[in-house]
Amino acid sequence: QAHLEESGGGLVQPGGSLRLSCTASGIMWNIKTMAWYRRAPGKQRELVASMTTGEEARYAEFVEGRFTISRDIAANRVSLEMNIMKFEDTAVYYCNAHGHNFLGRFWEYWGQGIQVTVSS
Repeated sequence: QAHLEESGGGLVQPGGSLRLSCTASGIMWNIKTMAWYRRAPGKQRELVASMTTGEEARYAEFVEGRFTISRDIAANRVSLEMNIMKFEDTAVYYCNAHGHNFLGRFWEYWGQGIQVTVSS
């Protein structure tokens, strides 16, 4: 059964750093893209960063160079290094993995979410 295990969340002060990691297991097909989304209180879920198997990275505008996404393809792992964190980075962060199966049909899986709180 497919599962995305997230780790690394917690409390950090403004200007501080935090690293999130997510490891995928039990997925039958090759993972094309792994990504991080977040949902802040009262807001919709939004993309933070994504990276394809070809290591093409994509970032939301609000990242402003503060975050770095990386992947370990062999380990089915994606990490998000977050620096110079702001109060508005407070959210539940979700790991996402998606791709297409051998029939060309899109599939995706989500982690359960991990809380990140930026507070002084």
